[in-house]
Amino acid sequence: MNYATIKTNDVANGEGVRVSLFVSGCTHRCKGCFNAEAWDFEYGRPFGDDTIEYILSAIDRPHIRGLSLLGGEPFEPQNQPEVLKLVTAFKKKFPEKTVWCYTGYDYEKNILAQNIGDPQITRQLIENIDILVDGRFMEELKNLNLRFKGSENQRIINVKESLKKGEVVLWEGDITLDKLSKW
Repeated sequence: MNYATIKTNDVANGEGVRVSLFVSGCTHRCKGCFNAEAWDFEYGRPFGDDTIEYILSAIDRPHIRGLSLLGGEPFEPQNQPEVLKLVTAFKKKFPEKTVWCYTGYDYEKNILAQNIGDPQITRQLIENIDILVDGRFMEELKNLNLRFKGSENQRIINVKESLKKGEVVLWEGDITLDKLSKW
């Protein structure tokens, strides 16, 4: 797996200040994608154990709330094993911090159905994610007032609660910025 970039103080891709990994490789190729250069699986730098150590050391600060995974596409079958290695190491070292993941795949149709990649890896990966923003970016549904997502079809899912209840539970903070500004 390659990665496009790592942001060590990201406030746009999840709640609080986070460290964000942008993986390379995406087959969705959404029209209007903000990170189209990362569609190429060869784009960027090779991801390895040294990258994991760098990310974990960047997260090891009290003001960092967690890790965000973006792309490209973290759930592409060829990216899943390395992403799983990272989130497993992250959860072991920082059980109190959260993992947010952005995917163009659908939570029920693709991820829970385990029809993308190795089913065991997909299941382990989703079990280590706290919040999942699912659904392809759709330029015709783009809305700049959305918080932590780009288009109105996307959902912000509380994965832990969804797995417990056996149904999709949306993240309670999923409100638009215009509603937030009225408070």
